[in-house]
Amino acid sequence: MNGNSKRLRELIACALATAITPVLAAPAAPAAPIIVPAAPAVAASAYLVQDHDSGRILVEHQIDARVEPASLTKMMTAYVVENELAAGKIGPDDPVRISEKAWRMEGPKMFVEVNKEVTVRDLMRGVIIQSGNDASVALAEHVAGSEEAFAAMMNEHAQRLGMNGTNYRNSTGWPEPEHYTTARDLAILGSALFRDFPEGYRVHAEKEFVFNGIRQRNRNDLLWTDSSIDGIKTGHTESAGYCLVASGARDGMRLISVVMGTAGPEARANATTALMNYAFRFYESRTVVRGLQPLTTGKVWKGVAEGVTVGLLADLRLAIPRGAEPQLEKLPILEPRIVAPVKRHAAVGTLSVRLNGKELAARPLIALDGVDSAGLLGRVADDLRLLFE
Repeated sequence: MNGNSKRLRELIACALATAITPVLAAPAAPAAPIIVPAAPAVAASAYLVQDHDSGRILVEHQIDARVEPASLTKMMTAYVVENELAAGKIGPDDPVRISEKAWRMEGPKMFVEVNKEVTVRDLMRGVIIQSGNDASVALAEHVAGSEEAFAAMMNEHAQRLGMNGTNYRNSTGWPEPEHYTTARDLAILGSALFRDFPEGYRVHAEKEFVFNGIRQRNRNDLLWTDSSIDGIKTGHTESAGYCLVASGARDGMRLISVVMGTAGPEARANATTALMNYAFRFYESRTVVRGLQPLTTGKVWKGVAEGVTVGLLADLRLAIPRGAEPQLEKLPILEPRIVAPVKRHAAVGTLSVRLNGKELAARPLIALDGVDSAGLLGRVADDLRLLFE
């Protein structure tokens, strides 16, 4: 073999070696740090910002402290009336005769006249837009016969919604020692108004209302300064200070804000704006898990199948720090033993969604399909296996 042939073989061998040598991928760039600064401190006795879809609280301060709701009470007044309308027990065009008690109410008024008839629809606008105490009492008496009976209905709805720190004594928010709530409960109620009665909720975005020739302006100043805000209610007494429950949506994320006990109308609007802008800037809403999609498989004992596919019943939409979605950990935690029969959509565990070790949400894992029991021999065989588990 001459030198040229030897050299050619070396070149071919070198080329083959290069072709089969694995190419090392460049190391992945480290994930950019997710920076969420502390929320702004605002001059209020209690406040929070909550994501409507998931219920996750993004900002909080003294949210379980007992506070006076003032006219934020009328959020529940409106909720109870909306519930009666939805059930067909009353109608929006029903005439309501104004009692002397309603007509004599002090504080903000819709200016209804005693013994005159006003429709439920108009009275609801008087409650929501003008915050009329007279309209609130008139509706309470129409729905329940008396304001006292109506307050009992308000408390029943509060308990059903999980407002465990709330007690109502009247329909208006007139100060009473045993009439109280919390910022957390007000956020629950605000979210329920939007979720349960979307048509009625739209009234909260109306800027003014004309009744008997009197133009009445919505007291929520943010309706004029922030196009993303569409509700919900203001409140004020000397003892409660100036309060505001607001809601709005940007880029597919709806937030509920509660600010209690500020010094004035401008202070409550500025505090709400600061908190909402912070939450919208540093958080985003993402569907992190799709409903009815397979997530994992659980072992099934005593069944015709050895496993069952599990997932969530509905989409899980969650407010998370902007850009953090790739870093979320979705941890399925199945029951130690899943024994047939397993009904379709039966709960078989929990999905925990975490970020940096902190749980952001937990939802029940359900069986996407049912699994029937095995025959006698199959059940006995699994009984024996379980003895040794």
